[in-house]
Amino acid sequence: MISLQNLTLRRGARVVLDRAGLVLQPGEKVGLVGRNGAGKSSLFALLAGRLHADAGDASVPPRWRLAEVAQDMPETDEPATDFVLAGDTRLAEAQARLASAEAGDDGAAIAEAHHAIQDAGGFDARPRAQAMLLGLGFRSGELDAPVNSFSGGWRMRLQLARALMCPADLMLLDEPTNHLDLDALVWLEAWLKRFEGTLVVISHDREFLDAVTGVTVHLEDGKLARYTGNYTAFEEMRAERLRQQQADYARQQEKIAHLQRFIDRFKAKATKARQAQSRVKALARMERLAPVLTSADFQFEFREPASLPNPMLAFAAMACGYRLEDGTSRTVVAGLDRSVLAGQRIGILGANGQGKSTLVKTIAGVLPPLAGGITAGKGLAIGYFAQQELDLLSPDDGPLMHLVRLARDVGPAAREQELRDFLGSFRFTGEMVGQPVGTLSGGEKARLVLAMLVWQRPNLLLLDEPTNHLDLATREALGMALNEFEGTVMLVSHDRALLRETCDEFWLVARGRVEPFDGDLDDYQRWILEQARAAANASADAGGGAAAGGGGNRRAERQAAALERQQRQERIKPLRKELNLVDNRLGVLFAERDTLEAECAVPDRTPEAIAETGRRLKAVTEQIEALETRWLELSTRIDALAESTV
Repeated sequence: MISLQNLTLRRGARVVLDRAGLVLQPGEKVGLVGRNGAGKSSLFALLAGRLHADAGDASVPPRWRLAEVAQDMPETDEPATDFVLAGDTRLAEAQARLASAEAGDDGAAIAEAHHAIQDAGGFDARPRAQAMLLGLGFRSGELDAPVNSFSGGWRMRLQLARALMCPADLMLLDEPTNHLDLDALVWLEAWLKRFEGTLVVISHDREFLDAVTGVTVHLEDGKLARYTGNYTAFEEMRAERLRQQQADYARQQEKIAHLQRFIDRFKAKATKARQAQSRVKALARMERLAPVLTSADFQFEFREPASLPNPMLAFAAMACGYRLEDGTSRTVVAGLDRSVLAGQRIGILGANGQGKSTLVKTIAGVLPPLAGGITAGKGLAIGYFAQQELDLLSPDDGPLMHLVRLARDVGPAAREQELRDFLGSFRFTGEMVGQPVGTLSGGEKARLVLAMLVWQRPNLLLLDEPTNHLDLATREALGMALNEFEGTVMLVSHDRALLRETCDEFWLVARGRVEPFDGDLDDYQRWILEQARAAANASADAGGGAAAGGGGNRRAERQAAALERQQRQERIKPLRKELNLVDNRLGVLFAERDTLEAECAVPDRTPEAIAETGRRLKAVTEQIEALETRWLELSTRIDALAESTV
């Protein structure tokens, strides 16, 4: 059990926690929410033992094994699988004990170490690590690539996989979805649902929090408030609590006013002096309730476009990709023949590496088309938010200087006071407009980029992962602004709530093509699972074709094929083990469901008993649905791997 009692935590002169209290039970999955800068990361550092309380008590079981995602960018030529395997600290400790026992030629210790390695799952650790990497979007050919051969976002995925590999009692995840696409996000959700330890996660993705967490802890004004339920339930309960507090405050103010009127009216009258004095004492004894002061909701809106050309864009046999240093080119997407119309709201789906960002960069004019062309409508004004946009800000200049340059170079021109007022609507006020951007938080930088986007008065918005550094309030403000925007929106995002709220149709970037996706996000998640099997079959077919076309050393080919079959069997083994566990659990749940359904048919039961049976039946049914989904996933993956070994 994690227990914080009357705890105070300071960072410099700022009080992060002020006599706060909290209890978390083993196995709970907790979402930690609060505005940017409230102190959520400081609380993580306290739980991890990197910070210590200034007052009060913080208790985490000393034997608990902790896992968290390292925030540094790994610089090593270690193979990706080995890097992830090192996150299994229990296995690493057992292997170190074995090495020490072998060095000392201690037979008993060697036997104990081998037993510890077996208990730690050492014999299927490598397949588990590789399955984790595949789930997070790595290709099979990248599993043993050096860590430093990957880009920054992929290295952070490696850090996430390394943390997940640890058999943790307490897992702390700070914005784990920031570097994930939708495919990897779906996999991570399923993995965390199966995680048996205590999970505390900071995230600004409401659908992720709703899917994974069952407890929400709200950090506000140095206090921790615990709510039972996911993020949506928290919002409802908090809103009700605030309404109740405001109603209590209003009633007390009315009572205070009534007492004060009596005192003012009768304090000078001798016949009423005693009663007036008693009311003065009652007023002094009253414990005053504070008014409900919530931080003002952040809202903004896009300016009305000067024109709405229709069509906005027309693509003719367009190919997107990159020109390489040797003069050749690499095509990522080809054969795009589509138009983008005024008012369309298009969500762009596809796994990482399929070409979503390349397509958006080509539309934005950052990359030239490799073939075909783009025809822009007359008066087209593109507002482009790139994934790396925050890195392009000048760290030494303040928000005002950025906007001054934008108004001068791009327009529309404006006086400095008008620019200051505009920045104020994005919560850059007073001295903050001159504060160097390099000292701002990620969320503040993202708000500045949004402000610069709004200033340009676009009629086509190209947004590539705009929510990565936004808190929940700003994400919701962005969703509202996009819904009110009169122009066209093209959006790449792993934030499903934003996609559902703002997009009417979807394009799918896959296998070098861009095609309309006939379905919603739930259909897309099902499509992802279907593609896992298709990809495994395609890989097997490609391997068989290469073997048939070669002469060479037949013995080497047979050895390579045997090794490949062995590796696939190693990957199947943990999946079959989990499938058996799921099967057994489903058998128990089916029996329990039958019993509960029989109880529902029993006459003359009390309303309380009927309600309790109903609640239990609902919980059992939800567990069955979740396990049946997992059973289907496992069966599909096992079938695909088994077929590819034939």
